[in-house]
Amino acid sequence: MPAGTLGATSIDTHELRTFVEEVFEPLQRADQRRWARAYLGALLSVPGKKTLQRLAKAVSPAPAAAHGLQQFINASPWDWGPVRRSLARSVASQGLPRALTVAELTIPKRGVHSVGVHRRFDADLGRTVNCQRAMGLFLAAEIGCVPVNWSLLLEESWCADKERRSRARIPVTVTARPAWRHILDFAADVAANPSLSGIPWALDLRRTPDAGAVVEGLARRGLDFVCEVNAGEPVLPAYAVAPASGLGELMARSHLRQPQVVVRQAVTGRLERLAVHCGEVRLPGRSGETSGGPRLYRALARPGGIGRGGARYWITSLADWRAEEVLALARHAAAGESAVRDLGHFGVQDFEGRSYPGWHHHMTMASAAHAFTRLTARGRVVALAAPDSVCA
Repeated sequence: MPAGTLGATSIDTHELRTFVEEVFEPLQRADQRRWARAYLGALLSVPGKKTLQRLAKAVSPAPAAAHGLQQFINASPWDWGPVRRSLARSVASQGLPRALTVAELTIPKRGVHSVGVHRRFDADLGRTVNCQRAMGLFLAAEIGCVPVNWSLLLEESWCADKERRSRARIPVTVTARPAWRHILDFAADVAANPSLSGIPWALDLRRTPDAGAVVEGLARRGLDFVCEVNAGEPVLPAYAVAPASGLGELMARSHLRQPQVVVRQAVTGRLERLAVHCGEVRLPGRSGETSGGPRLYRALARPGGIGRGGARYWITSLADWRAEEVLALARHAAAGESAVRDLGHFGVQDFEGRSYPGWHHHMTMASAAHAFTRLTARGRVVALAAPDSVCA
């Protein structure tokens, strides 16, 4: 039975109780943990849209259930940060983690009062939509790709309006920032979390205007990564004095690259050889300086061809990994986008509250519901592709 459409009788109450006791242990009050278990169980058992009214009916027909869930999500002051860190530890310890990645979530909305709602052009839909925009940090593991943190992107129109901030209960520390800064906020949290800090990152930064800032931010925090970038991403040759040029242009210079051959499994199941060019680059600007001089990165280029589309480019900190290992890691960058689509089964687009804390509380619960299905026996049938396969 698909995740998110589980009937109430198919949820193992012992597994659910054990999961809540572990993940929601940071909640100080016993009544908060009871409501967390009730909300989580409702998210897992209610098919279709996960409105607060429908979730409450799944808990109990008594009016007190609706009031209790409403209070837990929208009014209770519990801190979602420790709960998410606890969730991340649980997934990392049981799920055999492979990579951390980031994906964007667009939540269509009606009206103008939900926190962060604004009108923006959606390139995937090809039209302007009224929506909330969020970034999710995902842990790609053998059991699947699980969200472990969230950030809501706010426009200046929200952050500069005192009345809107007050009405939506937006903390004074929250400001309008571009998407790449939210990625680095995730990185700062990960660098301080021993259960996640050793896991490499796999990011697709082709739509990120300041991809170089993300690369350098990850490197400064000692996090290993492979980031896919555009051919025009500005770089410098590793050792020569030269003006910045696009990575695609630089990698086209034969004296700056080393050809390698990697073996991958094609869609047909047959093994095929693929040419990959490798080289070393620097990023423009002084922020890439280290005590030993400019920070060097490894660049990989996969030429385009029939059945492969155009050329693709990556920058990585993993200088000692074989090219096929780096490209296998890079495949996990797509896992977050796939997980975003799956999260619709757990109500990420169904929250009807208007407050900033309420939104984060609901997203924490939806993430926990998603993780629960992956960490139990039912969820183990949903797994990522084998890690040793090379990206298409």
